[in-house]
Amino acid sequence: MSNAKTHELFDTLSAACARQFGFNPRRIAAAMRYVGKEGHGKDLVHVFRDAHTHSQIVLKGTLATLREKQGDKPHWTEAEKAHYKSSNAEIDAEIAAKQAELEFTRNCRLYQDHREQLLSHYTDWPGFQADGPHPGEAARTLINTLAEASDPRLAEFAEHMHSNDHEHLAHLLLAPCHVEVEARKAAAAAAGQGNPA
Repeated sequence: MSNAKTHELFDTLSAACARQFGFNPRRIAAAMRYVGKEGHGKDLVHVFRDAHTHSQIVLKGTLATLREKQGDKPHWTEAEKAHYKSSNAEIDAEIAAKQAELEFTRNCRLYQDHREQLLSHYTDWPGFQADGPHPGEAARTLINTLAEASDPRLAEFAEHMHSNDHEHLAHLLLAPCHVEVEARKAAAAAAGQGNPA
């Protein structure tokens, strides 16, 4: 499907969700991913899925339907619906908080001391170690090891992030890695486009 057609579907989805459920179009644009079509003819629908919770919205013409259940799993909790109804000010505050978290992580001792080690698990990084674990697994192992050793850098990081959940802390610790890897890929792509064929 062309980008123009996908954008058109997102516009229709955003308008339908705002009208029917009071969802903020910015949240739809940021969190929903287009999955594809289901059915045929007059039963054809377009399916969208939340990038994190995997809750789905089905779009048929200009009518949106929340898939409240996926197999045996319930979806679209009241908290999730409320999240989609956030005001622009609430979304801006979330973005600012995430940016502050990223900046803190990028400059904290825990990240600075383990940056190269963490980046070495990304296939697109020059120092990639082919035999190592996936980045998420490597970060979890690092957090667990440092927790067992009562490492003060981890304690400081956990206190600042108001979390002792190792999974969450590993996710936060990898955020600057994602940014660095993506920035490097974008710079390489830009340099490649600038070269004459």
